[in-house]
Order: sequence, then structure tokens, then C-alpha cells
Amino acid sequence: VIKAGLEGTGSYGAGLQRYLQAHEITVIEVSRPNRQDRRRQGKSDPIDAINAARAVLSESATTTPKARQGYVEAVRQIRATRRSAVKARRSALNQIHGLLGCAPERLRAKLSGYDRAALVLRCAQLRIPKDAALDDPTINARRMLRRLAKRIQMLDDEITEANQELDDLLTRNTPNLLAINGVGTEAAGQILTTAGQNIERLKSEASLARLCGVAPIPASSGNTTRHRLHRGGDRDANSAIHLIIINRMRWHEPTKRYLHRRTEQGKSKKEVIRCLKRAVVRELYRALQADLNPSLDTLDAA
Repeated sequence: VIKAGLEGTGSYGAGLQRYLQAHEITVIEVSRPNRQDRRRQGKSDPIDAINAARAVLSESATTTPKARQGYVEAVRQIRATRRSAVKARRSALNQIHGLLGCAPERLRAKLSGYDRAALVLRCAQLRIPKDAALDDPTINARRMLRRLAKRIQMLDDEITEANQELDDLLTRNTPNLLAINGVGTEAAGQILTTAGQNIERLKSEASLARLCGVAPIPASSGNTTRHRLHRGGDRDANSAIHLIIINRMRWHEPTKRYLHRRTEQGKSKKEVIRCLKRAVVRELYRALQADLNPSLDTLDAA
């Protein structure tokens, strides 16, 4: 066996991917079967295995899966845990506002007029009588508000710790990526997660552009030559690049001049942003190559 086609290398197939690569078998990422073929042939593990093998042999599947190792995998794990903590914190805060909306008037008046941080602190400091009955709605509202506030405080500490871990990891390992104007910890972490540790799987900056959904797609017919917006790709990476552009449009003078010039040429703001996204990908690709594959810099210097 020289090559193997594998589905789900980012989840349940990750263990099998490591096993095959440890035995020097080339692993190719195989997308899910075509829906029309699945409707016609049915669904079973043997059918999926045959389709995966055919995709590899015909070279219709050529994607190298991301390596689940190195500091990029650590960044992905921290970001995934942090994301769930942020979501849980938002949910708990919404629950506090929901409880206050139908709480007794005296309690609602006591906790009104505070910003988020002060409200959480006040709720965490609510006192509950030791002999309070569980069936008393007023006392129970105070108890639940305090419980939710303490949960938010715990999640705040968890998020702060995750932010510090990300800062340390990225500052130590990706100086070139963070040096790009408009790229912060959040954007850098997302771009790294999308690209993967084995950056060599992306053959050019055009590959990264397509992966992030910023490469235009041909939509020509007959004598009409045009391109349309690519709505595929990794939408989280696309969002990170969009935030980089928004930041630059406010603080980066070359970007502001480019926006002004292209607007005068008749381009809409959305069209200019798409052009800027494609240009930023070139910078990101060079930085990723330098940070993830430093041997290239050594060869260039030689």
C-alpha cells in the first residue's frame, strides 16, 4: 500500500491518519461522496471505502491533510476550549438578564444601572440566609443570580488564562505573522489553525487564498469573462482576514490611500475589501512560510 484515501482526518480519522503516516503510507484527504452518487448507490462503509480509493487512484482527490502535531495543534486546542468558555459566559450573562427581567421589583431595582462587570460583581456578592426555604421565589432568585455570577467569574479566569497561553505560544513561535499590520492574537491563531503545521501542503499563496475563500471563482460564458465571489472555504479564516482589513482601513495609511484611489475609480467598498483580502493573503502566506518552514529562509539566505 502506497497511498490511502481517508475521510474525517480532523475528527474520527485522526488516529488512523497518524497510524498510516507512521508506517510511511501517504494519506490523502477525501471529501464526502457526491450526493448524486450517494443517492444512486446508497450508503455503506464498503461503498465509501471504494469511492475513497477511486478518488485517490484517479487523482481527483489530492489534498494533504493537516498534521495534528506541533504548536499549531496546541493553538487549535486552546482556541477551541476558549471558544466554548466564551460561549458559556455569554449564555450565563443572558440568563442573569433573563432572571432580573422577572425578578421581584426590590431586587431588580437594587441591581439596575450597572455595567456588565459591576453587575456580575454585585450578583456574586448577594447574601443568602442560611435557613432560607427553597420554595421562596425571591430568595431563590438571589441564589441563582449569585450562582450564575460566580460561574461567569470562573469563566473569566479561564478565558484570561487561555489568552495568556495563546499570547505566549504565538509570540514565541510566530513573530513574522504577528508583525503583519492588523494581525493580532485572535487572527493569527485562526490563520494558523486553518493552514496547519505542515504548511508545505499549500503549494502557493493561491492555495491559501482558495482555502480561506478569498480567491474569486470564474463565472464566464461565451464572450463574457467575469469572476464571482467565492462563498466557500474556511469561513472563520475569511472572517479573520476581514477583521484585519477593517483594522487597516482605520489605522493603516497605505490601505486608506488604496481605498480612496479605488473608490474614485468606481469600485464599491465591498469590492475594494475583496481586493485587499487577496493582497493580505500574500503577506500571510510569506509569514506562515517563514514561521512554519524556517528552512526556506535558510536556503534563501544561502
